[in-house]
Amino acid sequence: MATYKKRGAKKTQNTKDSQATESRTEEVFSNLDTGASRLEHWIATYQRQIFGLIFGIIIVVLGYLGYQSLILNPKIDEANTEIFQAQDFFEKGLADEDLRDSLFQNALNGANGKYGFLDIIDNYWGTPAANLATYSSGMIYLHLGEFELAIDFLEDFDSSDPLLSPLALGGIGDAFAELEQLSSALNYYQKALSFSDNKITYPRYLRKAGLVALSLGDKKTAKSYFTILKDEFSDGVDAKYIDALLGKASL
Repeated sequence: MATYKKRGAKKTQNTKDSQATESRTEEVFSNLDTGASRLEHWIATYQRQIFGLIFGIIIVVLGYLGYQSLILNPKIDEANTEIFQAQDFFEKGLADEDLRDSLFQNALNGANGKYGFLDIIDNYWGTPAANLATYSSGMIYLHLGEFELAIDFLEDFDSSDPLLSPLALGGIGDAFAELEQLSSALNYYQKALSFSDNKITYPRYLRKAGLVALSLGDKKTAKSYFTILKDEFSDGVDAKYIDALLGKASL
Protein backbone atom coordinates (compact mmCIF):
# COMPACT_ATOMS: atom_id res chain seq x y z
CA MET A 1 0.00 0.00 0.00
CA ALA A 2 1.10 3.53 -0.68
CA THR A 3 2.18 5.89 2.09
CA TYR A 4 0.83 9.40 1.70
CA LYS A 5 2.41 12.58 2.94
CA LYS A 6 0.32 14.80 5.13
CA ARG A 7 -0.20 18.20 3.65
CA GLY A 8 0.71 21.07 5.95
CA ALA A 9 -1.53 23.94 6.94
CA LYS A 10 -1.88 26.68 4.36
CA LYS A 11 0.21 29.79 4.89
CA THR A 12 -1.65 33.00 5.39
CA GLN A 13 1.17 35.38 4.34
CA ASN A 14 0.64 36.75 0.86
CA THR A 15 4.31 36.93 -0.14
CA LYS A 16 5.70 37.15 -3.63
CA ASP A 17 7.38 33.76 -3.26
CA SER A 18 4.15 32.03 -2.25
CA GLN A 19 2.31 33.73 -5.10
CA ALA A 20 4.94 32.55 -7.56
CA THR A 21 4.80 28.99 -6.24
CA GLU A 22 1.02 28.97 -6.37
CA SER A 23 1.10 30.34 -9.91
CA ARG A 24 3.50 27.61 -11.05
CA THR A 25 1.35 24.92 -9.45
CA GLU A 26 -1.81 26.28 -11.05
CA GLU A 27 -0.06 26.36 -14.40
CA VAL A 28 0.94 22.73 -14.10
CA PHE A 29 -2.56 21.60 -13.23
CA SER A 30 -4.01 23.63 -16.08
CA ASN A 31 -1.83 21.62 -18.45
CA LEU A 32 -1.94 18.22 -16.78
CA ASP A 33 -5.00 16.49 -18.18
CA THR A 34 -5.34 14.22 -15.15
CA GLY A 35 -7.96 13.25 -12.63
CA ALA A 36 -11.70 13.22 -12.41
CA SER A 37 -12.63 15.87 -14.97
CA ARG A 38 -10.09 15.10 -17.69
CA LEU A 39 -9.22 11.40 -17.40
CA GLU A 40 -10.45 10.46 -20.13
CA HIS A 41 -10.60 11.83 -23.48
CA TRP A 42 -7.13 10.29 -23.82
CA ILE A 43 -8.18 6.93 -22.40
CA ALA A 44 -11.24 6.91 -24.66
CA THR A 45 -9.00 7.65 -27.63
CA TYR A 46 -6.16 5.21 -27.00
CA GLN A 47 -6.89 2.78 -24.23
CA ARG A 48 -10.19 1.59 -25.67
CA GLN A 49 -8.41 0.69 -28.91
CA ILE A 50 -5.67 -1.36 -27.27
CA PHE A 51 -7.48 -2.71 -24.23
CA GLY A 52 -9.39 -5.49 -25.95
CA LEU A 53 -6.30 -6.78 -27.70
CA ILE A 54 -4.14 -6.65 -24.57
CA PHE A 55 -6.89 -8.22 -22.50
CA GLY A 56 -7.10 -11.11 -24.92
CA ILE A 57 -3.35 -11.61 -25.02
CA ILE A 58 -3.00 -11.59 -21.24
CA ILE A 59 -5.87 -13.97 -20.69
CA VAL A 60 -4.83 -16.38 -23.45
CA VAL A 61 -1.13 -16.49 -22.57
CA LEU A 62 -1.46 -16.59 -18.82
CA GLY A 63 -4.55 -18.74 -19.03
CA TYR A 64 -2.58 -21.27 -21.08
CA LEU A 65 0.10 -21.37 -18.43
CA GLY A 66 -2.60 -21.91 -15.84
CA TYR A 67 -3.69 -25.07 -17.60
CA GLN A 68 -0.52 -26.65 -16.29
CA SER A 69 -2.09 -26.67 -12.85
CA LEU A 70 -5.13 -28.86 -12.35
CA ILE A 71 -5.99 -26.97 -9.18
CA LEU A 72 -5.69 -23.44 -10.53
CA ASN A 73 -7.09 -24.07 -13.99
CA PRO A 74 -10.81 -24.22 -13.11
CA LYS A 75 -10.46 -21.04 -11.09
CA ILE A 76 -8.79 -19.25 -14.03
CA ASP A 77 -11.48 -20.40 -16.46
CA GLU A 78 -14.25 -19.27 -14.15
CA ALA A 79 -12.59 -15.89 -13.53
CA ASN A 80 -12.12 -15.33 -17.26
CA THR A 81 -15.83 -15.90 -17.77
CA GLU A 82 -16.95 -13.76 -14.85
CA ILE A 83 -14.89 -10.69 -15.77
CA PHE A 84 -16.46 -10.08 -19.16
CA GLN A 85 -19.57 -8.26 -17.88
CA ALA A 86 -17.48 -5.88 -15.78
CA GLN A 87 -15.15 -5.40 -18.73
CA ASP A 88 -18.11 -4.56 -20.95
CA PHE A 89 -19.30 -1.87 -18.50
CA PHE A 90 -15.75 -0.47 -18.36
CA GLU A 91 -15.35 -0.25 -22.13
CA LYS A 92 -18.78 1.32 -22.55
CA GLY A 93 -17.84 3.88 -19.88
CA LEU A 94 -14.71 4.77 -21.81
CA ALA A 95 -16.83 5.44 -24.89
CA ASP A 96 -19.77 7.26 -23.28
CA GLU A 97 -18.85 10.40 -21.35
CA ASP A 98 -22.43 11.11 -20.24
CA LEU A 99 -22.94 7.68 -18.66
CA ARG A 100 -19.33 7.11 -17.66
CA ASP A 101 -19.74 7.48 -13.90
CA SER A 102 -22.66 5.06 -13.63
CA LEU A 103 -21.08 2.56 -16.02
CA PHE A 104 -17.82 2.69 -14.09
CA GLN A 105 -19.71 2.08 -10.84
CA ASN A 106 -21.34 -0.97 -12.45
CA ALA A 107 -17.92 -2.14 -13.60
CA LEU A 108 -16.56 -1.82 -10.07
CA ASN A 109 -19.44 -3.21 -8.05
CA GLY A 110 -21.32 -5.38 -10.52
CA ALA A 111 -24.86 -5.17 -11.86
CA ASN A 112 -27.60 -7.39 -13.29
CA GLY A 113 -26.50 -10.22 -11.02
CA LYS A 114 -22.97 -10.21 -12.45
CA TYR A 115 -19.66 -9.66 -10.68
CA GLY A 116 -17.84 -6.34 -10.78
CA PHE A 117 -14.08 -5.90 -10.75
CA LEU A 118 -13.99 -5.79 -6.94
CA ASP A 119 -15.80 -9.13 -6.78
CA ILE A 120 -13.37 -10.62 -9.28
CA ILE A 121 -10.44 -9.47 -7.14
CA ASP A 122 -11.97 -10.86 -3.94
CA ASN A 123 -13.06 -14.20 -5.35
CA TYR A 124 -10.31 -14.97 -7.85
CA TRP A 125 -7.18 -13.39 -6.40
CA GLY A 126 -4.06 -14.75 -8.06
CA THR A 127 -5.63 -15.21 -11.50
CA PRO A 128 -4.87 -13.10 -14.60
CA ALA A 129 -8.47 -11.83 -14.56
CA ALA A 130 -8.09 -10.55 -10.99
CA ASN A 131 -4.85 -8.83 -11.93
CA LEU A 132 -6.53 -7.11 -14.86
CA ALA A 133 -9.47 -6.17 -12.63
CA THR A 134 -6.99 -4.56 -10.25
CA TYR A 135 -5.67 -2.35 -13.04
CA SER A 136 -9.14 -1.43 -14.25
CA SER A 137 -10.33 -0.62 -10.73
CA GLY A 138 -7.35 1.68 -10.22
CA MET A 139 -8.12 3.57 -13.41
CA ILE A 140 -11.78 3.90 -12.47
CA TYR A 141 -10.92 5.26 -9.01
CA LEU A 142 -8.61 7.76 -10.69
CA HIS A 143 -11.50 8.98 -12.81
CA LEU A 144 -13.82 9.13 -9.80
CA GLY A 145 -11.35 11.29 -7.87
CA GLU A 146 -10.56 8.60 -5.29
CA PHE A 147 -6.85 9.17 -5.72
CA GLU A 148 -5.49 7.22 -2.77
CA LEU A 149 -7.56 4.18 -3.75
CA ALA A 150 -6.31 4.58 -7.32
CA ILE A 151 -2.72 4.47 -6.08
CA ASP A 152 -3.35 1.39 -3.95
CA PHE A 153 -4.94 -0.61 -6.76
CA LEU A 154 -2.49 0.46 -9.46
CA GLU A 155 0.47 -0.39 -7.22
CA ASP A 156 -0.99 -3.88 -6.77
CA PHE A 157 -1.22 -4.42 -10.54
CA ASP A 158 1.60 -6.69 -11.73
CA SER A 159 2.45 -6.89 -15.41
CA SER A 160 5.32 -6.60 -17.85
CA ASP A 161 3.05 -5.49 -20.67
CA PRO A 162 4.66 -2.55 -22.55
CA LEU A 163 1.40 -0.60 -22.69
CA LEU A 164 -0.58 -1.41 -19.56
CA SER A 165 2.39 -1.23 -17.19
CA PRO A 166 3.42 2.35 -18.10
CA LEU A 167 -0.26 3.35 -18.06
CA ALA A 168 -0.52 2.01 -14.51
CA LEU A 169 2.67 3.79 -13.43
CA GLY A 170 1.55 6.99 -15.10
CA GLY A 171 -1.86 6.66 -13.47
CA ILE A 172 -0.15 6.56 -10.08
CA GLY A 173 1.72 9.69 -11.12
CA ASP A 174 -1.56 11.35 -12.07
CA ALA A 175 -3.05 10.50 -8.67
CA PHE A 176 -0.06 11.92 -6.81
CA ALA A 177 -0.25 15.04 -8.96
CA GLU A 178 -3.89 15.49 -8.01
CA LEU A 179 -2.89 15.06 -4.36
CA GLU A 180 -0.32 17.85 -4.96
CA GLN A 181 2.56 15.52 -4.13
CA LEU A 182 4.54 16.54 -7.17
CA SER A 183 7.85 14.89 -6.31
CA SER A 184 6.09 11.52 -6.10
CA ALA A 185 4.21 12.27 -9.30
CA LEU A 186 7.46 12.99 -11.14
CA ASN A 187 8.99 9.79 -9.80
CA TYR A 188 6.18 7.67 -11.24
CA TYR A 189 6.15 9.49 -14.57
CA GLN A 190 9.86 8.72 -14.81
CA LYS A 191 9.17 5.07 -14.00
CA ALA A 192 6.61 4.98 -16.80
CA LEU A 193 9.15 6.49 -19.20
CA SER A 194 11.79 3.98 -18.16
CA PHE A 195 9.45 1.03 -18.58
CA SER A 196 8.62 1.54 -22.25
CA ASP A 197 9.26 4.02 -25.05
CA ASN A 198 6.23 3.03 -27.10
CA LYS A 199 4.64 5.79 -29.18
CA ILE A 200 1.40 5.83 -27.18
CA THR A 201 2.49 6.32 -23.58
CA TYR A 202 6.01 7.71 -23.98
CA PRO A 203 5.15 11.19 -25.35
CA ARG A 204 2.30 11.53 -22.85
CA TYR A 205 4.59 11.06 -19.88
CA LEU A 206 7.39 13.10 -21.39
CA ARG A 207 5.02 16.06 -21.32
CA LYS A 208 3.70 15.35 -17.84
CA ALA A 209 7.15 14.74 -16.37
CA GLY A 210 8.37 17.97 -17.94
CA LEU A 211 5.45 19.98 -16.59
CA VAL A 212 5.86 18.64 -13.07
CA ALA A 213 9.64 19.15 -13.14
CA LEU A 214 9.01 22.72 -14.27
CA SER A 215 6.63 23.28 -11.38
CA LEU A 216 9.22 21.89 -8.97
CA GLY A 217 11.77 24.40 -10.30
CA ASP A 218 13.90 21.75 -12.01
CA LYS A 219 14.17 23.49 -15.36
CA LYS A 220 17.07 21.34 -16.54
CA THR A 221 15.04 18.16 -16.22
CA ALA A 222 11.97 19.80 -17.71
CA LYS A 223 13.95 21.04 -20.69
CA SER A 224 15.40 17.58 -21.35
CA TYR A 225 11.93 16.01 -21.49
CA PHE A 226 10.47 18.79 -23.62
CA THR A 227 13.40 18.55 -26.01
CA ILE A 228 12.85 14.82 -26.57
CA LEU A 229 9.15 15.47 -27.04
CA LYS A 230 9.85 18.10 -29.70
CA ASP A 231 12.57 16.15 -31.47
CA GLU A 232 10.81 12.79 -31.61
CA PHE A 233 7.06 13.44 -31.30
CA SER A 234 6.52 16.91 -32.76
CA ASP A 235 3.45 15.84 -34.76
CA GLY A 236 1.60 14.39 -31.78
CA VAL A 237 -1.00 16.01 -29.54
CA ASP A 238 1.34 15.84 -26.55
CA ALA A 239 3.75 18.22 -28.28
CA LYS A 240 1.16 21.00 -28.34
CA TYR A 241 2.74 24.36 -27.35
CA ILE A 242 6.07 22.61 -27.00
CA ASP A 243 8.05 25.69 -28.08
CA ALA A 244 6.39 27.76 -25.36
CA LEU A 245 7.15 25.06 -22.78
CA LEU A 246 10.78 24.91 -23.91
CA GLY A 247 10.94 28.68 -23.57
CA LYS A 248 9.74 28.52 -19.97
CA ALA A 249 12.23 25.79 -19.17
CA SER A 250 15.05 27.88 -20.67
CA LEU A 251 14.40 31.06 -18.69
